Amino acid sequence: MTADRPLLGIAFILGFCAVAPVGDATAKFLGASVPLVQVLLCRFAGQALILLPVVALTGGSLTMPAHVLGIAFLRTLLHIAAMGAFFTALRFLPLADATAITFVLPFILLLLGWLLMGEEVGPRRIAACAAGFAGTLLVIQPSFAVVGWPALLPLLVACIFAGFMLLTRRIAKETDAVALQAVSGLMATALLVAGIALGAGSDLAILEFVRPTLREALLLAAVGVFGTIGHLLLTWSLRFAPSATVAPMQYLEIPVATFVGWAVFGDLPNGLAALGIAVTMGAGLYILMRERIAARSLPAK
Repeated sequence: MTADRPLLGIAFILGFCAVAPVGDATAKFLGASVPLVQVLLCRFAGQALILLPVVALTGGSLTMPAHVLGIAFLRTLLHIAAMGAFFTALRFLPLADATAITFVLPFILLLLGWLLMGEEVGPRRIAACAAGFAGTLLVIQPSFAVVGWPALLPLLVACIFAGFMLLTRRIAKETDAVALQAVSGLMATALLVAGIALGAGSDLAILEFVRPTLREALLLAAVGVFGTIGHLLLTWSLRFAPSATVAPMQYLEIPVATFVGWAVFGDLPNGLAALGIAVTMGAGLYILMRERIAARSLPAK
């Protein structure tokens, strides 16, 4: 493929925005009855089972250089931690609030690029970051008043995913994205199975293994399917369209999550949280616009 196909990329990112909140709602359903590690195991085992045939059918390879494999392993650990924190947050928070708080991620990445990599960040983008963080605090505050520290978990998710994204950038040009996700699914499955085995007989609730009912088994399978399809749609959207086209549309995940949370759980953000969501979305879209302008101003190579 030598040319972008923006409309196809947009179609894939719209699919991601529709699928991801449904997968998250499924995990929220399971939160009260199935231990966390068991939900994570089904999420990543589904990823491996779905993507391994995709790699085989497309003629891909799971072989990676040793240094890439090491980074992939660390990336997998971060992915498990982020998903674990997010699924835990969903036990306490409305779906829309948890999703909106994680969208502090672009601000964290921008600041990390400025502080750690010396990337140029103008005062207007720094101001947008401050506004985005303020919007996030508006979303967190009502939930924190009700549930306490679990309201901070989506913020932790964003911080972990910032590291996940930085590691992904380091190896993105050395491996196929689908093969990387397949390997990550295998690694995560092995780690989680080991965790369940080590936790057998312990008093740690998150490491228990329960026999699911038929309904729970179907929901566990759905967590793996929706999670994997969502990641594939996101990956393919970036393959067919520039990130500058795709990234702003990803913010549609927030209103979709709001609708799914209302339709399934009867949850809606209160006035303060709704204002925070609007501020966060506005600041994030402004930063993306500034990134696009900065990219256009770079001299051609």
